Amino acid sequence: MGMSKPIRGIFLFLLFITICAVMVIVNKRSTSTKEMPVAPRFCPSSVSEQSITPLSNTKHLLVSAYMDQRVPGFDIRLIGIFRRDSIQELHCCFCCAGYLRETTPAKVLQHPDNYGFPFVTTDVMCQIPQNCNATHVTLLTQSDQNGSEYIWLPIRNKKNKAGENKKMDFTVCISNLFGDYNNVLQFAQTLEMYRLLGVNRVVIYKTSCGPDLDRLLQSYKQEGFVEVVPWPIDKHMNPSRGWLFSSHGGDIHYFGQLTTLNECIYRSMERSRYVLLNDIDEIIMPYQQDNLKSLMDGLQAQYPNVGVFLIENHIFPKKHFEPSGRFHLPQWNRVPGVNILEHVYRESPDRNIYHPHKMIVQPRMVEQTSVHSVLRFFGQQYKVPLDVCRIIHVRVALLKQLKLEELNVDKRLWDFQEKLIPNVDKVLKKLGLLA
Repeated sequence: MGMSKPIRGIFLFLLFITICAVMVIVNKRSTSTKEMPVAPRFCPSSVSEQSITPLSNTKHLLVSAYMDQRVPGFDIRLIGIFRRDSIQELHCCFCCAGYLRETTPAKVLQHPDNYGFPFVTTDVMCQIPQNCNATHVTLLTQSDQNGSEYIWLPIRNKKNKAGENKKMDFTVCISNLFGDYNNVLQFAQTLEMYRLLGVNRVVIYKTSCGPDLDRLLQSYKQEGFVEVVPWPIDKHMNPSRGWLFSSHGGDIHYFGQLTTLNECIYRSMERSRYVLLNDIDEIIMPYQQDNLKSLMDGLQAQYPNVGVFLIENHIFPKKHFEPSGRFHLPQWNRVPGVNILEHVYRESPDRNIYHPHKMIVQPRMVEQTSVHSVLRFFGQQYKVPLDVCRIIHVRVALLKQLKLEELNVDKRLWDFQEKLIPNVDKVLKKLGLLA
């Protein structure tokens, strides 16, 4: 006899339940053989909003992370400050569109310039895993650590859609501002001189400065001409005020000057055609053109493979004043700082000793830089002739034995005085510093 319809229905229902259960068990087993996590690990739980971030379980500090695919086999460059005597194996951990992925080995590259200090500017190179839309990165001391518990750095310089990145022509990178430096007049004159020469942005890494200069910086920052990057290096170590460990002591050269110069190049890489690397009291001045664009268009046409242009430094001692007093302007008497228009006597460098240069670079052609030269770069470099461009550097005399009649008269800055003086007045008046 066959089964009745009610019994057959019950049997088919139980058979269906059994098949579903078997399928669920088989699916779980097949999933486990692929080593897929039972639940996805999300990231990032904590993203650093600081310019200096301690790296967990190490003595090292991380600064920033950038896309950089110029070196074969790598995609990401992390810029950091590492303790030279405790370099260990590290692993790159990525956040891929909100999910953790497997780690990749890290390659640690110490910069060769450390001047004997315990800490050195360091690059960490990483490769992004396949099929990973990486948004953040961190470093682990062990590959099986849980990266979600770490502080993550956002990955910058990622390519946007065509046309979204409109590049500026010139960015000036100034590092570092520390102590009670309050040279307001020279700083305002220098920034306004850069504006006349065609600079679009000035990036300054600031640890501290005097109160008047701080107000001036905030004013320029509000209008977008100056980008102030907080640089609290003194909260993490004992930075040196000098360049040589054996003479000045401390943990790192000049408040981390080398790190900030390198960071500024990568910060500017996708947004500026050229980067000027110089100090706060230096002006890279063309002598045959009235602006930097004309200068660089001419040089680049002659030397298309050059990415590093070396500009010689020339010192104008601030102890010697132009005798007529033409630019000893009464409205600037209350403003703290040096009036660069009053100093027209230029030293001739001693060619028997090393004489430093500063640089104009194409950022995409530089991999690592020092203060007066590049360390790793693509392409060629070129020393710009003195009659084409030189640095105007008003400061204490370098060759103190030279008498006034042994100096050269150089009034190049006066060529810009008609626009420079009212522009400086406008800035100082806004701050209430004019007499």
